[in-house]
Amino acid sequence: MKKFQFHKVSDSTGETLEVVARACLAQFPETDANEHTWSMVRSEEQVQDVLDQVKANPGFVIFTIVDDHLSEKLVQGCRDLKVPCIDLLNPVLSQLGNYLGAAHIARPGRQHVMDADYYSKIDALHYVLAHDDGISVREIEQADVILFGVSRTSKTPTCIYLANHGLKAANIQVTPGIPVPLEAINAQRPLKIGLTKDPKRLVQIRQQRLEVNGQHEETDYVDLGSVAKEIKEANALYKEHGWAVIDVSKKSVEETAATIIQLHRKRLEQV
Repeated sequence: MKKFQFHKVSDSTGETLEVVARACLAQFPETDANEHTWSMVRSEEQVQDVLDQVKANPGFVIFTIVDDHLSEKLVQGCRDLKVPCIDLLNPVLSQLGNYLGAAHIARPGRQHVMDADYYSKIDALHYVLAHDDGISVREIEQADVILFGVSRTSKTPTCIYLANHGLKAANIQVTPGIPVPLEAINAQRPLKIGLTKDPKRLVQIRQQRLEVNGQHEETDYVDLGSVAKEIKEANALYKEHGWAVIDVSKKSVEETAATIIQLHRKRLEQV
C-alpha cells in the first residue's frame, strides 16, 4: 500500500471535495490516504494555518475557494512548498463564465443558501424519518418513492440520500410471515421499488451487525438457507406487483440512489 498525505481545503462545508475525493481514491485501491480536511477557510490567517500543516505533512492538495486572493495565496504557498495543488472550481467557473458572457459571484457557500430547494430537502428528510422501516404508513400516498426490502438491504441510508435530493422516500421491511401493509402496496402516487441482494453477501452483513451488538447465536436471520428463501419470497412479491427491482449486492448507496432518481425522472416524464 502506497501511503500519502491528502489535503482537502474548502471555504464552505467541504461536501464537494468529499465527493470528488471519494470518487478519485476509489480508483487507487492500492493506496492509503491520510486525509486532512479544512472547511470554512475564509481568511488569510486560515489559509496560512493550512499551509503550515501542509508543510508539516507534505502531500497532495485539492481545494474549493472562490475568493481569488485566497486561492492564489494557497496556490503560491503550495508552489513554494513544491507540493501539487489542484483548484476544483475556478477552471469550470472561468469556462462557464466565458460561455455565458457573465462574471461569477465569489460568495462562499452560495450553493447552501436557504431557498425553496433547501426547505424542500429538509421536508423530505423529516418525511423519511417518519416513514422509516414501516414505522408509519400514514401519508404514504405523499411519498415520491417507496422502497421494499428484507433486513440489511440499505433501505434507510438510501432513503436519506434521496431526501438530500428532495425526494420523499418511505421504506417497508419485507419480513417472512408478516404481511406487507396494503396501504404501501396500493399507493398510486409513489414509485415502488424492490431491493434485493445476494444471500451470501447479506448473511455476511447481518453477521457483522450481530457481532457489533455482541450477539453470536445462530438464527434464521443469518442461516444461508433461510436467507436465500427470504430473498426468493421478497423477489416473488416484487414480481407479483410488477415493481422495479434493484440488486444492491455490489452497489453503493449513492449508486442505488442514482438509479432510483433516474427511474423516478422517467416515471414523471411518462405522466
